[in-house]
Amino acid sequence: IEIFKMVKDKEQVGYLDSYLVGERGNYSILGMRPYHSIWKKDGVLWINGEKSALDFEGYFSQYLNSNKKIKEQELPFSDGAIGYFSYDYGRERMNVQTRHEKEDWKIPEAMWIFYDILVIEDCKRHTTTMICQGETGEAERIINDLLKEWKAESDRFDLLEANKNGEDSQGTVRANYTETSYCEAIQKLIQLIVEGEVYIVNMTQMLEFSNLVKPENFFLELRDANPSSFGGFFNYGDFQIVCASPERFICCQNGVLETRPIKGTRKRGNNPIEDRLMKKELEASKKEQSELLMIVDLERNDLNQVCIPGTVEVTRMNEVLTYATVHHLESEIRGKLRNNQGFMDVIRTCFPGGSITGAPKLNSVKTIDLLENGKRGIYTGSIGYVDKSGDFDLNIVIRTALCRDGKYWIGAGGGVTCESNPEFEYEETLQKAKALAKILGVNDLRERVK
Repeated sequence: IEIFKMVKDKEQVGYLDSYLVGERGNYSILGMRPYHSIWKKDGVLWINGEKSALDFEGYFSQYLNSNKKIKEQELPFSDGAIGYFSYDYGRERMNVQTRHEKEDWKIPEAMWIFYDILVIEDCKRHTTTMICQGETGEAERIINDLLKEWKAESDRFDLLEANKNGEDSQGTVRANYTETSYCEAIQKLIQLIVEGEVYIVNMTQMLEFSNLVKPENFFLELRDANPSSFGGFFNYGDFQIVCASPERFICCQNGVLETRPIKGTRKRGNNPIEDRLMKKELEASKKEQSELLMIVDLERNDLNQVCIPGTVEVTRMNEVLTYATVHHLESEIRGKLRNNQGFMDVIRTCFPGGSITGAPKLNSVKTIDLLENGKRGIYTGSIGYVDKSGDFDLNIVIRTALCRDGKYWIGAGGGVTCESNPEFEYEETLQKAKALAKILGVNDLRERVK
C-alpha cells in the first residue's frame, strides 16, 4: 500500500487490494507501465488507443492464446492483464437490449490492460515481489530506477483528509428511486415471481453523490473503514473505480474453477449481544438459505458447461461471513476446467454472476432491465486479473464507486424472492451503501435520499 500511495496519481495504474486477509484473498497486486491495452466501448474494440474492426472477444482470446506462458512462480499472477467487465457488457453478450438511454458515466463496457511492472504483496507472509517483463525497456534498469524514485518519494506523502470530522457533508445525493417507487418495483417483481417468470432476482438502485474528495483518498479511507478481500483502485484518467468488494465471482488456479456466491444480509448490531443475534438470525433464516440455494444451483449449472463432467461439487454451504457493516451468507462451488476451455470461454458462459442477476439468469437479466430505473455500468460486473498461464481471479463488483467529474455513482441491491418484504429490501440497499456513503460525508443516507 505504501508503493500504491506513491503511484496512485499515475494514469492507468491498476491495484487489486486484499486488505481483509484470509483464505479468500491473500494477495494484493499493483500494475504499472501498461504495454498493451484493449477495451470495448459502444460495441467497438480499441487496441492501444486505436479503433479496430476486429471482434473484442475473439481478439482477447487470440492474444491470450498466442502469448500463453507456463507459470514459473508460486505467485497467483506474474504476467498478464488487470481490468474489468461491466454488467452491461454481460447483458449485451446475452443479447438483452436495454430500454434505457446512455448512462451519465460513459465508460467502456470492458477494459483490460497488460502491465510491464507488477508489485505483488503476499498479505499473509508479509512479503513483496516486484516483476518486470521488460516490455517497455530493459527490466533491471527499470526496476533500479523505480526503487530510487520510490526511496526519494517515500517521505513526501500528501494525502488529504476525506471528511473525517464526522459531520454530514452538504454535497448532493440523488437516488434513481424514491423509497415508494423502489417498493413498488419490488411488488411488481414479486408478482412476476408468483407468476413463475423468475424465481429470484437481484434488484438495484443507483445513488449519485456530488463530492470533491479525491478518489484515491476515498479508496484509502474505505479500505480502513471497510476492509475487503476483493477490493481495488483503478485510475483510467477521466474516470476512477474504487472497490471494496467481499465477493469472489470466479477463480481459476491450476485448472480448478471456484465460485463463491453471496446471498443474505443482516446489518451489524450496535453491541456484541445484538451483533450475535443478527448473525444467528441470518444463520437460521430459511428465506436467505433458499435464496442462496437457488443461486448455488444456477452456478453449478454454469460451471458444468465448462468443467469436466462429474467434477463440479458444492464444497461449502451457508457460511456466515462478517464485515464492517453487515453479515453475509456464502457458499462455494468448485470444478475442474476442461482443457479446451479458456478465460473468455468461462466469461461467455458464466458472466454476469448469478448472485447479482437471479434465476433463471436470462429471464432475470430481462426483468432487471424492465424494472430497474437505469443501467448498472461497472456495478455488479467483475474486476480482477487474467494471467498468461490461463489462471484468473475475478470479483463481483459490489461496495464500489465509479468516480468521474466530481461525482460518485454507487449501486446497492439485494436478492428478491416471493417471500421478500419491500420495505426490508429497501433498507438492505441503504445498509449496503452505508460504508461508502459515510466516507463521502453522508451519515444518514435514509434522510438524505428522501
